[in-house]
Amino acid sequence: MLLAALLAAALDLHADPAHTTATFSAKHMMISTVRGEFAKVDSTLLWDKDDPAKSSVTFKMDVSSVDTRNEKRDGHLKSADWFDAAKCPEISFKSNRIEKAGADKYKVSGDLTMHCVTKPVTLDVTFDGKGQKAPWGPTVYGASALGKVKRSDWGLTWNKALESGGVLVSDDIDIDVEAEYMHNPPAAKAESKK
Repeated sequence: MLLAALLAAALDLHADPAHTTATFSAKHMMISTVRGEFAKVDSTLLWDKDDPAKSSVTFKMDVSSVDTRNEKRDGHLKSADWFDAAKCPEISFKSNRIEKAGADKYKVSGDLTMHCVTKPVTLDVTFDGKGQKAPWGPTVYGASALGKVKRSDWGLTWNKALESGGVLVSDDIDIDVEAEYMHNPPAAKAESKK
């Protein structure tokens, strides 16, 4: 009975890939910003509306789907100089703490694994938990997450010095995730276990 009550309080949500993006940006030559994204993103959210601190979220990004609108640069990012897609094919985040930080605002802390290295990060998340009824039926929930990491903390140290001083690519990387979640249907859960 207690388990049924706990499950009733929590929503098992899955990100809609067509409306979910994971983007990043870095300074190029200290003067401009270059942006990229991962085209293949998967995320699940177990949302406890009665006690958000008991909620959890996971993200997975396929490194081979990196897209910066430059084929040569994308190839370099997949190489051993950067993400090393052959050895470390996935970037993932798994939350371990969620704290209220204002109206519909949360500090979500967890482990970010990138380049086969796992380090703690905290993301600033906006999530209203109410959802919006979609014209095609389900209730859809939107979430936004922002963060900043130093890529060198994950062993991503490739760079080139500039003649005028500074470096080709900044160490600071901005992360921006936008996700739309829907209920994870039982059929999808059964299919994922095969």
